[in-house]
Amino acid sequence: MTNVLENLEPKKVWKYFEEICKIPRPSKKEQKILKYLQDFAESHDLKWEQDKAGNIVIKKDGCKNMKSFKTVVLQSHVDMITEKNSDVKHDFDNDPIRPVIDDGWVKASGTTLGADNGIGMALQLALLESNDIEHGNIECLFTVDEETGLTGAFALDKEMLDGKILLNLDSEDEGELFIGCAGGINTSAIFNFEKEKPQSNNIPYKISVAGFKGGHSGDDIDKHRGNAIKILNRLLWNCEKMFDISLAKFAGGNMHNAIPREANAIISVPSKYEKSFEDLAGKLALHIKSEFKTNEPKLSIEIEKTDMPDFFIDNNTKSKFLNAIYACPHGVIRMSPDIPNFVETSTNLAVVKTTNNEILITTSQRSSYKSSKKDTANMVGSAFELAGAKVKYGDGYPGWIPNMNSEILRVSKESYKKLFNKNPKVLAIHAGLECGVIGEKYPEMDMISFGPTIKGAHSPDERLEIDTVPKFWELTLEILKNIPSE
Repeated sequence: MTNVLENLEPKKVWKYFEEICKIPRPSKKEQKILKYLQDFAESHDLKWEQDKAGNIVIKKDGCKNMKSFKTVVLQSHVDMITEKNSDVKHDFDNDPIRPVIDDGWVKASGTTLGADNGIGMALQLALLESNDIEHGNIECLFTVDEETGLTGAFALDKEMLDGKILLNLDSEDEGELFIGCAGGINTSAIFNFEKEKPQSNNIPYKISVAGFKGGHSGDDIDKHRGNAIKILNRLLWNCEKMFDISLAKFAGGNMHNAIPREANAIISVPSKYEKSFEDLAGKLALHIKSEFKTNEPKLSIEIEKTDMPDFFIDNNTKSKFLNAIYACPHGVIRMSPDIPNFVETSTNLAVVKTTNNEILITTSQRSSYKSSKKDTANMVGSAFELAGAKVKYGDGYPGWIPNMNSEILRVSKESYKKLFNKNPKVLAIHAGLECGVIGEKYPEMDMISFGPTIKGAHSPDERLEIDTVPKFWELTLEILKNIPSE
């Protein structure tokens, strides 16, 4: 595999990022990257330990004249979102990510890049390898399974870390320092259905919605992007009202924290309605494309005849399901009245899957307030309970309450101003960060989050801005130089 990033600066960071790209690391399947980290620590004579959850910390002693500095924890997660375009062949369990350089950005070909949070890992490894950097004692924490619910952070051993300052390397906008994040919870629903035989006089169709931008359900929820599940359901719901359609399959989305980009359904329509159905579905598709022409220029809606499936969902469940999806909210619920242009509460209709006898729906809610998070989850759950589905609420994860008097915030702001001659923005983020969970385990931990610029995270459009990586590196080193003493 060609090293396409070898001429980028800082070379050590890009070297490790490209090595990380070669190692498959889907959530809950991180064994290969964890073995890589263990081997790295052994080969560099660094102390390391691993807890029962799989989280790894690699420790490095500080320079002789800086051993009195407070120990700093640098933290990133090892797993990545595995999204790809439907026309791309890629086995995330075995195939490497293949980065390419494109007009000032690094991205992958039709898949997620894994810069979230691979670039944070790469910085940690470059720091651990270096012998010419000024720093006190550091602990590089690599957590598992962040993307499916922060489970690595939740299971983090409370005795694993000695440091009381944490630099989270999982933010995605250079020039912004994050000091708070939203909490989240997942709400799922299950429809059980009876199988019905195909009608002999029906014509089967496959309806496919694709080309949406998708994106991160926290960072991108306010960008008015289309939800493929909602759009597909809108088509089916309207056709259901006009024709006696049967539904065999509905599938859309992949991850609870990604806005669904693609969805498809298998239906059948009585042959006497063939032309009327095709006319109505075609007109609806044109209307929807017109509505989204600015934000979603690549949207495609295809309606094509297909093979007859073996069974269909019973009519009663079909109707209840379509109504529930239509009623289920998606998007911003409330903007913050205190922070300009900041999302306070949102919900994401994320995944629908059809099995042999069930329709499974996954949604996720986020809010800066625990009470609003629960209220929105109840709103979503009620839509499905009214339709007769079984609803289950996850345990959720806590938010991270901002501390404007934070010592590491002061150091980070001063370091940024010194390096780049301008003030960074200090913000909270609507996405979930592991800081909230780690902060519960280590209440005295003083935390901040920052990173280079990443766009399109959690989608195949994910890309990492090359010019922001040197700033990410330089800021980290400057902060480490200015950590206060114990």
